[in-house]
Parts: sequence; structure tokens; C-alpha cells
Amino acid sequence: MRGAVDMQHDAFIGLVQNRARLSSRGEAERACRATLETLGERLPEGLTDKLAAQLPHEIGEHLRRTEVYGGTGTGERFGRHDFVERIAARAGVDERKAAYLARSVLEVVHEATQGKIIEKVEESLPPDIRELVTAGSKG
Repeated sequence: MRGAVDMQHDAFIGLVQNRARLSSRGEAERACRATLETLGERLPEGLTDKLAAQLPHEIGEHLRRTEVYGGTGTGERFGRHDFVERIAARAGVDERKAAYLARSVLEVVHEATQGKIIEKVEESLPPDIRELVTAGSKG
């Protein structure tokens, strides 16, 4: 497994494009942004920063964007339905596709991070969202 130190932005987006079977890098960028902004709303602030620090800078900033620009902070409580619905709205896709995109993006996030950070992310989520994080693109 490669860590974020080795994985650059282009490689990360390329993996998401491949895993999610997307036709363009733009679609992969949109999937990453939608998924990570939504995840950033759900995770506690300190954990969001730790996860963001393990990802390529441009990718990690998606996690922080909601806190900075949305004004509501992080650690918001919502379940899988709202999680997927928010990703769908941000990515401009239906909810079934949004769930698939989320699984694909989170699979690449898992591979790009080192140490116990992804375990802490999983522990901070309710079981219904945790399933998305652990399912992977084939799940």
C-alpha cells in the first residue's frame, strides 16, 4: 500500500476514475469533492483535519471546505440516507450512483492513508455510513 506521501493528486483522481468507472477526470474530481465535503460535515473537526493531512493537499481541502465555507462546522449528525442524498446533490447524480461513487472514493481514501486514522474515521460514523466506508467499489 502506498501512503499519501507517495500518492499525488493526479494518481488519486486516476484511481477514483478507474474504480468508479468514470469517463472523465472531471467526473472523478466531482465525485471526490462531493464525497469528501459530505464526509467533512459528518466527522468531528479534529478528525477531519487529521484525515485531510494524510491526503494530497487539494483532495484533503475538500474535507475542510464545509467547515470553512459552510459556517456550520463539522460533526453534524445525520445517517446514511442524508449522507448519500447530499453526495447526490453535490455530484449531480441519482442516489444509487452517489452511493457507488462514495464507496469508490472512500476506498481510495483508505488506501491513501496511513496508520489508524481510517479506523478512527470508521469508529466516529454510525453503522449505516460505516458500511459505505468499508464496502469498497465492489461492495
